[in-house]
Amino acid sequence: MIDHIGFPVSDISSSRAFYERALSPLGISLLMEITEEMTGGHGVHLGFGRDGKPFFWIGTGRPAASGTHVAFAARDHSAVDAFHKAALEAGGRDNGAPGPRPIYHPDYYGAFILDPDGNNIEAVCHGEGGA
Repeated sequence: MIDHIGFPVSDISSSRAFYERALSPLGISLLMEITEEMTGGHGVHLGFGRDGKPFFWIGTGRPAASGTHVAFAARDHSAVDAFHKAALEAGGRDNGAPGPRPIYHPDYYGAFILDPDGNNIEAVCHGEGGA
């Protein structure tokens, strides 16, 4: 089981705005901000999560990542749809509209967005009932 994941971004302000909007329909919000001073000059880091636990981190201090894939669990199909809509409105680029992906399994329902740095961000539900 993975506890958390993180990757560098090229513009922390635009990435923050993107992820705040895109992840909101999934119940994920910004929980922690680590300043440049706090890291001793090793970048700014933002932790997104829920229930007081950040599990998705973005930050500066290294060259931006591109081509990373992260899939967030959604409670149902409507949350996947809302993620896709919010992410597009936040400036993401469509990389796969919401819908079934039976190639993975019969109950797989997902949507894919490219974030400001070109990372493939997904929301997925494994059956209408939940993630």
